[in-house]
Amino acid sequence: MAEKPRQGFWGLWNISFGFFGIQIGFALQNANMSRIFQSLGAELDNLSVLWIAAPLTGLLVQPIVGYFSDKTWLGKLGRRRPYFLAGAILATIALLVMPQSTVLWFSVAMLWILDASINISMEPFRAFVGDMLRKDQHSAGYAVQTAFIGAGAVVGSIFPWVLEQLSVSNVAPDGGIPDTVRYAFWFGGIMFLLSVLWTVFLTEEYSPEEMAAFDGVASEEEAGHTIRALAAKSFTSSFVWIGAGIAVMLAVAQFSLEKEVYLLGALLAGYGAASIGGIMLARGGSSNNMLSSIVGDFSGMPDLMKRLAVVQFFSWSALFIMWINTTPVVAQYVFNSADPQSAGYQEAGNWVGVLFTVYNGVAALAALSLLPWLAGKFGKAKTHIICLLCGAAGYASFFILRDKSLLLISEIGIGIAWASILAMPYAILASSLPQRKLGIYMGLFNIFIVVPQLLVATVMGSIMKAFFPTEPIWTMAFAASVLVIAALAMLRVDAVLPKESALKAKTAS
Repeated sequence: MAEKPRQGFWGLWNISFGFFGIQIGFALQNANMSRIFQSLGAELDNLSVLWIAAPLTGLLVQPIVGYFSDKTWLGKLGRRRPYFLAGAILATIALLVMPQSTVLWFSVAMLWILDASINISMEPFRAFVGDMLRKDQHSAGYAVQTAFIGAGAVVGSIFPWVLEQLSVSNVAPDGGIPDTVRYAFWFGGIMFLLSVLWTVFLTEEYSPEEMAAFDGVASEEEAGHTIRALAAKSFTSSFVWIGAGIAVMLAVAQFSLEKEVYLLGALLAGYGAASIGGIMLARGGSSNNMLSSIVGDFSGMPDLMKRLAVVQFFSWSALFIMWINTTPVVAQYVFNSADPQSAGYQEAGNWVGVLFTVYNGVAALAALSLLPWLAGKFGKAKTHIICLLCGAAGYASFFILRDKSLLLISEIGIGIAWASILAMPYAILASSLPQRKLGIYMGLFNIFIVVPQLLVATVMGSIMKAFFPTEPIWTMAFAASVLVIAALAMLRVDAVLPKESALKAKTAS
């Protein structure tokens, strides 16, 4: 097999620069959607269910986009870049239209469109690094990508605050969306499109023939293994999934849980039904259908990927809790303004943008400095453990810090964790996956990003309403706890990784 050319600085830059704009849009969404929802009349304990749009679209879109991007080739436009471009155009439209919302339902609908569009662009970028780089450059590639994610998030998070300093109105006279948010979303839409166009026009993907020369041509025996393994499965696990979904839905009625928990049950039952369909298609000899491929690859994930999936599940649970609840927490406990229509609440919303700017800025710097140093000293797995514990400490500190400036210290720990979450699992995973199926595997891996978000969106509202109806600070206790669990789960990953000292010795010999 031939070896991919080594990418220099500008090669690494161009491959990931599109993520700068994607993350501007993502940061604007994360920092401002709770504020928009509450400004348009949403109640505090309804925020979680309104956010369901984001993870649900990711759950549906990412595996599908990954599957098709593995099989796409549109001549000069290539394999992954058509998806970058389509998602960027749709997301730009959503970002331009979103701040025109005057009623709650319209802003929720636009969140669905925005998040689906972001996922269309974002998912193939993970596989794009693997496509374009040699295995010995994967860590560098994902570190550069993380730096652009951090830098884009800094710009997106702080932009409303900057506009306020420039005397743009931060309070809408009719109680709707203020001009600071409106103009920030418009700026974000333009930057999203321009950044993705940079990567689309300044990179050239390897053709299917070149990829085959780099990675070898999979034999028909290897290519059909997933379908044959799926065809050999029984329907037992499928019925277990369906039964679990029905049990959850019955529990909603029995224990008077929040109605959004029905969605969780429906998803469990839906996966069971999808797996039955995939098995039946595989048994019928359909060797090239999307459903069987996705179900087969999901059920047959490599052991390392399964262990990393557990870590991702708990890590992203903490992040989603933070994105939903930081604004109401800071408004109530730091600015003493729980009323979304008050000037103090809107000031708190802008300060949350500053806090998010800090953790993303720390992530950008840590990705290029701290993470490589820690990884060289302790290895990738232990580095991730250390960083996750830093994040847990950051969340826990919200309980004792009541000064807005001191909260910047909290964001340093969260930023270190964020850098590692964006880089280390992918650096560990990318080199162990078959390159011809990198898109679908990355899409499936991202399920363990969106499923915990769905759980938070469906369950957290019920927990808070039942136990802490007026005390959102307890969401930060949940966030700290699940990051500790993620760090403990990372020990299982470390146990199956080849020792990096042994790998270095082998390379030297």
